[in-house]
Amino acid sequence: MFGADDIAALFTRDGNYLCARWGRPVAPVIFGLSDETLAIFRDVTRAALVHAGHPQVETDPEMGANLMSFFVRDWDELSDIPDLDGLTGQQDLPQRLKAQTADQYRIFRFDSDGGIRACMTFVNMGGGLADAHPAGLAEMMVMRALLTFAQDVTPSRELADLIRVAYDPVLPVVARDQSHAMRLAARLQRR
Repeated sequence: MFGADDIAALFTRDGNYLCARWGRPVAPVIFGLSDETLAIFRDVTRAALVHAGHPQVETDPEMGANLMSFFVRDWDELSDIPDLDGLTGQQDLPQRLKAQTADQYRIFRFDSDGGIRACMTFVNMGGGLADAHPAGLAEMMVMRALLTFAQDVTPSRELADLIRVAYDPVLPVVARDQSHAMRLAARLQRR
């Protein structure tokens, strides 16, 4: 089971603690998958949100979709996305991801209260993830999109429990103080 220090490490980057969850219903959309694989990703996303106790909707009133996943076989394919620089707020993203030999990249956007407003995930299926099982990959992608983890996490029952307690309505939507990790750890121990 995660202790407070383990939890703090999951959400601390460059000495700064940030644990934010979605502050609005999630409206997912997925690009670049076959129909069979798309169905798996939809089912896994729905199940993860139900487990977290967070609503899923067809459309976000402001953005249409707010959980966007883009799957490509090569980072150069991202250049086909209209106004990618405007969408991501980052210039030359395909070239940077290619230079870093990354297999995935995630961008969060936040509401004024600090809750997650949107998440864009880009996945290169032509590299190290080419042989990943669709259900396992879907679980990993959705878990990493539910909270602002500072490091890559691997799906596990422990992680699923942590996500569920982080979505407890009595906890804040966003926390920037490491004492929040102690609150999460205490709730995990009661499960």
